[in-house]
Amino acid sequence: MQGELDHYDRRILALLQEDASLSSAQIAEQVGLSQSPCWRRIQRLKEEGVIRGQVTLLDRKKIGLNTQIFAEVKLNAHGRSNFTEFTEAIRGFPEVLECYVLMGSVDFLLRIVTPDIEAYERFFFEKLSLVPGIQEVNSTVALSEIKSTTSLPVL
Repeated sequence: MQGELDHYDRRILALLQEDASLSSAQIAEQVGLSQSPCWRRIQRLKEEGVIRGQVTLLDRKKIGLNTQIFAEVKLNAHGRSNFTEFTEAIRGFPEVLECYVLMGSVDFLLRIVTPDIEAYERFFFEKLSLVPGIQEVNSTVALSEIKSTTSLPVL
């Protein structure tokens, strides 16, 4: 799909990444299109799955999720059943914001948020460590956030 995006599509996407509440008329004005073609482009980008959804981004600290942990998880076996069980369990944990399958010495990287270290400890012992197939978990607490964005470099 990337090769099929023209200059207008990329400008539309850049604007929507910064403020999804913009109307198609506002976007059209900023990218140099009339409203109808701009609206049709936005609809096409949605239909093609380039635009996956529109959400409201929250400040995690302002809602009490002050601790961010990155956990590296190693499974004890690499059979498909362990992989499936693990991924299904992880999808059910609201504390886990992101989960990536890795190539290398660990199998998964998780980004976890909790109110504090004690809450992470409870999450670890009451949920994460009980997932079948886990051999090892190495957790790292993030002290501060230097950069965090949801905007992809489309321009």
